[in-house]
Amino acid sequence: MKLFAAAVMVFSVLASESAFGQAGAPSASEAPQTSASQDAQRIKITRSGTHSPTQAPAEHFIGSATIDRFLVEHGPSHTSGASVAFEPGARTAWHSHPLGQTLIVTAGVGWVQQWGGEVQEIRQGDIVWIPPGVKHWHGATASTSMTHIGIQESLDGKAVEWMEQVSDQQYRNSQSTSEGAAGGVKEASAASKLMRDFDPKLAELTNNVLYGDIWERPGLSKRDRSLITVAAMIALNRTEQLRAHLQRARDNGVTNEEIVEMITHLAFYAGWPNAVNALAVANETFQ
Repeated sequence: MKLFAAAVMVFSVLASESAFGQAGAPSASEAPQTSASQDAQRIKITRSGTHSPTQAPAEHFIGSATIDRFLVEHGPSHTSGASVAFEPGARTAWHSHPLGQTLIVTAGVGWVQQWGGEVQEIRQGDIVWIPPGVKHWHGATASTSMTHIGIQESLDGKAVEWMEQVSDQQYRNSQSTSEGAAGGVKEASAASKLMRDFDPKLAELTNNVLYGDIWERPGLSKRDRSLITVAAMIALNRTEQLRAHLQRARDNGVTNEEIVEMITHLAFYAGWPNAVNALAVANETFQ
């Protein structure tokens, strides 16, 4: 009788374990789903060099541009992103984004414009927010390249609504507007106008090499470059160029107080007359 009772207990335990195994263990069909779910919860690193830029499609871009689609949607997120490099003169077509877009300029100088608005210059380090549904375009200037990262979200599977191309006339109008804007790529001075009229090559080198390359190098901030350039103009008593660079310095974050202090300091190194001339020019510029 004891042997029989022990056997019953053993069979009961085995039956319980078998039932638990059938209820708790995933079936063969459920196993892949479980594995996929676990993979979705793991951190994923995409190594540099594992994805290559591709040529931007001609139906949505004008000029030479490449796209590096480094960020693809991973559900449940609907965020995607790409780095777009524009050669001089290249730009997107008019388009909009259903949930808006953020641009982060990583190199060079470019333009962005919304429908019915003025063109705006964007430079390395600038962050641009484009609201949902706003018709716009962005790209390089006519003389400088530009690279930016674009980040957006999709709505019902769509992240962008492409429209017509930006015509050459619209782009030329943007160039004219940008040249007239304060803090533009070119100096707003009589000397620079003469340069464009009588020596186009020197104007081209000034725009492409000096402002398009040297001023964009990451080794010094634009603020520091402005401080150096203004100090040089004061020391050399170059009042005509000083006017333009004082305005550029203010646009790059140099304060009026810092400029006055710089002039006072340079009076002892560059000479009293140079400092007095610089004060007169600064006073005109600040008013």
